[in-house]
Amino acid sequence: MQKLQIEGGREISGTIVISGSKNATLPILASTILTNKKVIIKNIPIVRDVETMADLLTAIGSSIKFNKKAKKIEILNNKPLKTFAPYHLLKTMRAGILVLGSLLTKYKTAKVSLPGGCAIGSRPINFHLDALKKMGANIKIKNGYIVASAKKGLKGCIIKFPKISVGATENILIASCFAKGKTKLRNCASEPEVQDLINFLKKLGCKIKWVGKRSIDITGTNELKSTNHKVIFDRIEAGTYIIASALTNGHLKIKNIDLKVMSAEINLLHKMGVKIVKKKNYVVASCSQKLKCSNVITKPYPG
Repeated sequence: MQKLQIEGGREISGTIVISGSKNATLPILASTILTNKKVIIKNIPIVRDVETMADLLTAIGSSIKFNKKAKKIEILNNKPLKTFAPYHLLKTMRAGILVLGSLLTKYKTAKVSLPGGCAIGSRPINFHLDALKKMGANIKIKNGYIVASAKKGLKGCIIKFPKISVGATENILIASCFAKGKTKLRNCASEPEVQDLINFLKKLGCKIKWVGKRSIDITGTNELKSTNHKVIFDRIEAGTYIIASALTNGHLKIKNIDLKVMSAEINLLHKMGVKIVKKKNYVVASCSQKLKCSNVITKPYPG
């Protein structure tokens, strides 16, 4: 049995470069199925889920060059892809469900394993399936697989999610890019990772517009182009290092971070006594006083 042995009592100081966001990378990789042109994704975090998603895309026929040293992936889909996403590649990665929207909207059929991955809270996929059904998909669950078809293609409609869901927002957003007419998504998630996916899709040529705080309109298209994109930084990793520095009375220089998308966390940490100073190309996190207690109520982004 493996274990980590941690020797405490030392300051966490020095310089750290924050990785690209896993939660932004996975939906972007899933959405590359849409285009037949080459795309280049940069600032890729080298973590198991990203490697599994790359393996999944390779398994269905994508041509992939994964330069782990440069943290870059090149993807080309110049041949028809398989529309079957097997269990052995999705059992450890919940984000695998995101290829459902991509495959179904492009090829009008998809067979995707029910997702695995982490078990944080209750996160059913009924929002995904109900929305796709409303767009005209025929969906059945058979032997642990989602079997979906839309012989005449998906159709744009108005979809209001019962609850704010990042995964459902991303999946239906991707599916809407090739749907006929206009799709109006309401009560959407607005996380920076969702916004990063939208920025990538717009670079491809998808017609997407924010029309309210939680409202997105998508006009279907059928012609996408080549692009390159740099994934945003990982907010969870950045926050973890800031807190680690504060807890150990450290002085940490943090690069590849944007405080504008972490305002709720930063404001709370300031109240607790953590000093966070923005410099030109980095942020300094430190704490030289006893931390204050604070009550926290979590809410969907932005908090």
